[in-house]
Amino acid sequence: MYLSIQETAEYLELPVEYIEKLVRAGRIRSIFDGEDYLINQNQFTTHFEQVEKYRQYIQDYLNEPIPEDPDIKDED
Repeated sequence: MYLSIQETAEYLELPVEYIEKLVRAGRIRSIFDGEDYLINQNQFTTHFEQVEKYRQYIQDYLNEPIPEDPDIKDED
């Protein structure tokens, strides 16, 4: 599915100016149809998958219990 720059900005929840800058820099692949740039929505799938994997990794890390330190001496 192809999106306009405005629709892409709404989909990614980013400012339109930033999306335009990324398109001009070639960081987002697009097609110019003579009037507007069209951006394939599927190119962001990998990005969202990686973000979700990283979010899960961080959550797993934060939920991991702190191991006991074997060098702790009882001062009682």
